[in-house]
Amino acid sequence: MSRFRMASEPVDLNLLREDLHLAEAGGFCTFEGWVRNRNDGRPVDGLEYESYEALAQLEGERIVVEALERFEISAAVAMHRTGSLKVGEVAVWIGVSAPHRDAAFRACRYIIDEIKHRVPVWKKEHYLDGDAEWVACHHCQTAPRASETDAHDHDHGQCGHHHH
Repeated sequence: MSRFRMASEPVDLNLLREDLHLAEAGGFCTFEGWVRNRNDGRPVDGLEYESYEALAQLEGERIVVEALERFEISAAVAMHRTGSLKVGEVAVWIGVSAPHRDAAFRACRYIIDEIKHRVPVWKKEHYLDGDAEWVACHHCQTAPRASETDAHDHDHGQCGHHHH
């Protein structure tokens, strides 16, 4: 079983939790990131996530393995959605079981922080006024690095680079 999953459709969170219900675990911590109805004072209708899925899968798996090595935890699983999501849907889910709660909390925090910084997933907010824009692009703060083989035909606003 993969410890990190990209999913284009809603995932049964109970199945993810079942994989983490272990006899040696005295603590279980989850994080759920939901699509909210407002951001920066603007009413949001939904989100669209795109990813470079092959790299996202590899990097996400690497992050969970790092957490398993770094913290005294028994198991961890993470999932990130792609595609169109409506307000209230789960966009990212992380679960960690450990013999003790502190390790579960710390590992869960580590995993979400690392996913946000390292996994190639981009978020486009769709607003109630019909406007849409890419937001929180960490790559926008660095020089453009679009490759010559980049076949994706939308650019990322003022970023000057493409995602695929």
